[in-house]
Amino acid sequence: MKTRVAVLFGGKSVEHEVSVISGIQAILNMDTEKYEVIPVYLTKENEMYVGEGIGKIESYKDINALLAKSRRVILVRDREKVCLVPYPMKLLGGSKPLEIDMAFPVVHGTNVEDGALQGYLKTLGVPFVGCDVTASAIGMDKFIMKAVLKEAGVPVLDAKLYTMRDYEEMEKLMDNVEETFGYPVIVKPVNLGSSVGIGVAKTRIELANAVDDAFRYATKILVEHAITKLREINCSVLGDENDAIASECEEPLHSKDILSYEDKYVSNAKGGGSKGMASVSREIPAKLSSEKREEIRELAVKAFQTLGCSGVSRIDFMIDEEDGKLYFNEINTIPGSLAFYLWEPVGIPYKELLDRMVRLAFQRVRAEENVTFAFDTNILNSASFGGAKGVKR
Repeated sequence: MKTRVAVLFGGKSVEHEVSVISGIQAILNMDTEKYEVIPVYLTKENEMYVGEGIGKIESYKDINALLAKSRRVILVRDREKVCLVPYPMKLLGGSKPLEIDMAFPVVHGTNVEDGALQGYLKTLGVPFVGCDVTASAIGMDKFIMKAVLKEAGVPVLDAKLYTMRDYEEMEKLMDNVEETFGYPVIVKPVNLGSSVGIGVAKTRIELANAVDDAFRYATKILVEHAITKLREINCSVLGDENDAIASECEEPLHSKDILSYEDKYVSNAKGGGSKGMASVSREIPAKLSSEKREEIRELAVKAFQTLGCSGVSRIDFMIDEEDGKLYFNEINTIPGSLAFYLWEPVGIPYKELLDRMVRLAFQRVRAEENVTFAFDTNILNSASFGGAKGVKR
């Protein structure tokens, strides 16, 4: 019997469209001899839809028309089964629920990649592919992530966090940035990917514009020193906190100081439709010495396991060419295109990569079955609110 896998993509995120591309790429490459794949589209309101056109990229040219001929569903747990149930439910003549064995989120950004969706799936008891709730949340929060990795000895650039309260006193915020870092600096939302809202500032005017832009997408922003002579190197990791391996390294090529959203998803799509991160101009393998390549790959695995990740993640590094120092930049716990293009050069085709991710998810389920989450107690038999004795203070 085939394993029924619901591939979830889209969602309430500024990276919605990128997720649609990544999700459908994954669907088209899954081993259909082993898996029965159910495409599940999450709208920008996080409503779930299934249907004949949901797994076809051409359907998304007119999303309203697609939804009109698709079925909205919700996840429901019924004893030991989890089903995609049509909503609203019809007593007569309605579609039957679709039982699933596993969820495979291929989502990017806030509200979906940051632990929110993972927590929902975990609450329902749905086995799911990829990082758990904690790793997803930490991986999305760049400030907390830096603190965790710095404690573990992973080299990161120092950064400062600014909130909406700081934004209300913009002049003081900019004074503090100048006193702390000088110029140039990089400004970014604390919890977004795909280069959305990220800007480099070399003057006070550019800093004001970068801060304004970053606060359009988040309630907290991060500021750090911008490396002037920068090389960006990316490496993917596959596995879990117990056993993990690194992919080949890449050097993405871009048109500005940083790799922009346009570099990633727009400029390479002209004339043929975007293929997501797989279409980015890049050098694979990156031109690195064998020593530097292994340093990056080892550090990628260390960061991945320190954060408790699972499945496939992509880790972005920075090399300061002035002194040769290597810095961890950020992790993408569910990377664009699932970084399959970094695994093919080391002998792992996309179909096998997806299969390994599913197997890792089932492996986590088996491990958690051996953990005690509840125990019998008679505390409720003696509970009372009649006096202060039963109240914990």
